[in-house]
Amino acid sequence: MLVGSAENTAEHFVGSSPELQAVLRQASMVAATDATVLVLGESGTGKEHLARHIHARSRRPDGPLITVNCAALPEELVESELFGHRRGAFTGANDHQPGLVRQAHGGTLLLDEIAELPAGAQAKLLRFLENGECQPLGAAEAEHVDVRVIAATHQDLQQRVADGRFRADLYYRLQVVPLEMPPLRSRQGDVRRLAEHFRVALAEHHGVEPPRFTPALLRWLGQWPWPGNVRELKNLVERCVIFMSGTEVNPGDLPDSWLQTPQDQAGGPFVIPPGGLSLERLEMDLIRQALEQTAGNRSRAARLLGLTRDTLLYRMKKYAIA
Repeated sequence: MLVGSAENTAEHFVGSSPELQAVLRQASMVAATDATVLVLGESGTGKEHLARHIHARSRRPDGPLITVNCAALPEELVESELFGHRRGAFTGANDHQPGLVRQAHGGTLLLDEIAELPAGAQAKLLRFLENGECQPLGAAEAEHVDVRVIAATHQDLQQRVADGRFRADLYYRLQVVPLEMPPLRSRQGDVRRLAEHFRVALAEHHGVEPPRFTPALLRWLGQWPWPGNVRELKNLVERCVIFMSGTEVNPGDLPDSWLQTPQDQAGGPFVIPPGGLSLERLEMDLIRQALEQTAGNRSRAARLLGLTRDTLLYRMKKYAIA
């Protein structure tokens, strides 16, 4: 879906971590202005949610919020989709189309996946950001449109500029106010709050009895790195709500297929601390952590540690770990 207008824009963020609250404070400050905002962050962190938060607290909350997925716009039609066209402007243009920018007049235009915008459209967007003028294809003159622009991306725009895949002047025009959504793994304590929120809200949405999350499961959820961020957590909880309605859920009850494996869990080579360490104690601690995360499921604990089940059992016996 390329475009959608806002509904429930006053949704609140769940979480009280300092990392999240800092971003929300900045968002509330910029919301009171018409400044262009560039929302950064990993996939699934809630960039669109933050854009809705800004729109709802802006000077134009009653205006439209038009969301455009730049990655889904057909390259040959992107300018027409964004800026509109006049009848006869090209083959197949049988009537006038206002374009998504004009549809956002008096409100906010969210350009999601802005890094994927084709080069031709980048130049036209830059002109619009500079003077507010929108010229439909086939029109003799440009029109002034009152639109607040928020762009979002999970990609490194600076690197794309360096690679020649994104205009430098557009990049600097977009990042008047850059806001970065923190990854879920850095939001201490928010995972449990979100899990409980989704557990109740999704059960109500589906009309079923919510599952019961044990303390062991909530501890495990808090330790998982969540490479897919809030979206991954929500999907996991929704599966629990659908398939485990009314039951008690422990870590060992979660199928492996429900979890997204991080591409790089280590984040770099392990560095021995200056004071040294005890390899035996480290190994014992890792085995205990793996068993706790999986609620004693030895097969899954072995997979977490990159071991076979037999190797794990041997080391558990070696260290007298029950």
